[in-house]
This record gives sequence, C-alpha cells and structure tokens, in this order.
Amino acid sequence: MSPINLPFDLEQMLSGLKSWVECESPTTDAAAVNRMMDLASYDLAAAGASIERIPGRKGFGGSVRARFPHRNPGAPGILVAGHLDTVHPLGTLDKLPFRREGALCYGPGIMDMKGGNYASLEAMKQILRAGIETPLPVTFLFTPDEEFGTPSTRELIETEAAKHRYVLIPEPAMPDGGVITGRYAIARFGLQTRGRPSHAGSLLAEGRSAIAEMARRLLQIEAMTSEDCTFSVGVIRAGQWVNCVSSSCDAEALSMAKRQPDLERGVRMMLELSGEANGVEFEVTRGVTRPVWKPGAETMALFDVAREIAGEIGFEITANSVGGGSDGNFTGAMGIPTLDGLGVRGEGLHTLNEHIEVDSLVERARLMAGLLTRLR
Repeated sequence: MSPINLPFDLEQMLSGLKSWVECESPTTDAAAVNRMMDLASYDLAAAGASIERIPGRKGFGGSVRARFPHRNPGAPGILVAGHLDTVHPLGTLDKLPFRREGALCYGPGIMDMKGGNYASLEAMKQILRAGIETPLPVTFLFTPDEEFGTPSTRELIETEAAKHRYVLIPEPAMPDGGVITGRYAIARFGLQTRGRPSHAGSLLAEGRSAIAEMARRLLQIEAMTSEDCTFSVGVIRAGQWVNCVSSSCDAEALSMAKRQPDLERGVRMMLELSGEANGVEFEVTRGVTRPVWKPGAETMALFDVAREIAGEIGFEITANSVGGGSDGNFTGAMGIPTLDGLGVRGEGLHTLNEHIEVDSLVERARLMAGLLTRLR
C-alpha cells in the first residue's frame, strides 16, 4: 500500500486530538505542560517509540524525545520537531471548548500546534501498522517553550537536529495549504522604567511615574517601525494602587526583520534607548533572538519532494518565506534541510477563535507519511 493511501480514520484522529487539546498546556505553567508531555509520551510509546523524558529548566516544563524502531538506529535520519506549549492560559476551555462545527474544529492550541503534531504522530503510527519501514530513522522531539522564544530548549533542538539529515516541523500550514521554507529574524526585549513613588492624591508632583514614562517610550518604540524592521510592544505590567505614583513598570517588545543585518540594526536602536528622561530610568535588555532562515538549495529540494507527494494526494502546495518565528529558524539557519508549515490548515491561532479545517488532518497526515517514507 502506498503510504499516502494509508487508512487514516478521521473520527479516530479527532478523538485522539480532543484529548490533547483538552490537556491545557500554557507555556507559563510547567506542571500543565508536563501533563501534556505525559499524554504525548504515552501515545508515542503506544505507537512503538522508545521514549526519553528530558527535565525542564529555567522554570519551563520538560521535553520528550521519541525514537522509532529502525534497522539502522543512530544513523542520520529525520527529526520531526514540534512544541506542545500554547499561549492559552488554564481555563481557556471554558471559553473555547473543543467542539466540531461542520468542517471546522475549535480548541485552544488546536492549530498552533497540537493538530499538526498529532497528525504527524498518526502518520508514523499508520506507517508502522502497515509494516512499512522508513528509509531513514525517525525521531520526534516535543518541547515546552516555543511560545516564549525557546529560551530553555534551543540548545537541545540544535544538538538533536545536527544528528539528522532533515527536519520536518508541523507548525500551521499557510492559508492556501502551502509550506514554509524560510522565516524572518525575530528579537525579543525586556523593558523597564524606574521612577519615584509618591501619593498620587496629595503629593503627585513629588513622584516620577514609571508608567507615564513607559507609555512615552512605547510610542517611541513603535514609531521606529519601517519596511525593513518592525517594532511592537505586547506586554506591560505595572502598578498596584491607583493612589500611588508607580515607581516601576515592565514591558516586553518584539522586533522582526527579513534580513539579519536589518534585525541587528534594530537591536542596536533598541539598546541605545536605555537612559534617563523626565527623572525616570529606562533600561532595555536583549532577550531571545531567532536568526533569519534563508532557504538553501537542499531545503528547496526537500520542498520539491513534498510538492510531488502533495500532487499525488491531489492538492498543490507553495513554498513561502514568512514572519512569525518557529524552531525552524534555528535548524534552517544551521543549514539543515528544513520544511516548516507541515501542520494543519486553520485560522485564529492565539485567539478565542482558534480552529482548524477538519479535512486538513488527514491531508497533512498523508503528506507527512509520504515524506517519512520517501526521504533518503
């Protein structure tokens, strides 16, 4: 039987995916992420993999590495890399329950990226059930911190990827079903203002508001956006009492560029903002950075294989370089042939409208099965 014609059962896939989506796993809750890793470990082991649990660090959950049986264990093979953390806090299921409505299925993290991860696991499960041996060994690596920029597992991902010929990443597909062969660079920054407290009612003039100065700085930062490099602020934390002039304020900013030199210029611009104004200290610290991933000839050759398989299944795929980081930034920048965006189609990721197109589950499982059995 051709791998693309394996007997994928959509209802069974939805049932299995439901258990993953209902195991909420926000990046910020290590215990919740570890519960998700437990669930994935069981399903990977039940599919026939040997499981290794890797403890978390820096306050994040752990990871799971699963190696499937092969006649040449340890030989350079295929790494399927995904994250099981989501942006959705515990309790999101109350507002965004797992549910199917016709051709769509909803739930926190279902698109980014539990749907693609589950479809990839199902592909490997059906390959083994059919008695098909993949030409190359296959390893799955699920990590806990991608939504925070992968601060605790980048080294793990890069070390594992270096052992393989190919990296396949089941992040969400492009809206047209296309895959991703390159990503822009991303840098994160921590921002802090430190002012002087006072009573806001009777001694307002004696204070120096960290909140007010941060507000001015945020406008300054976002005004730095150009066609070459964008700047945005997505998190701000400050204040406990409305009748107190706040003495500290923290925020987080993000910068993105298509070219590495543009990102480095943006980083310098951000760091140069540190200093004092209006009696308030402002400090910018550089956080996690994802490098530019430019598609090389080997990645495009990998895409050609995927395009051929998609044609056999009955659909067309395109190759895209996009913004929005993934762990493909790391493996692609290392020069390892990497194909991203192999996950499900859908809309609303990171929102309370996150959903997938149900028929894309089987479509992407067939695509993954084709890649796993054809790459050499």
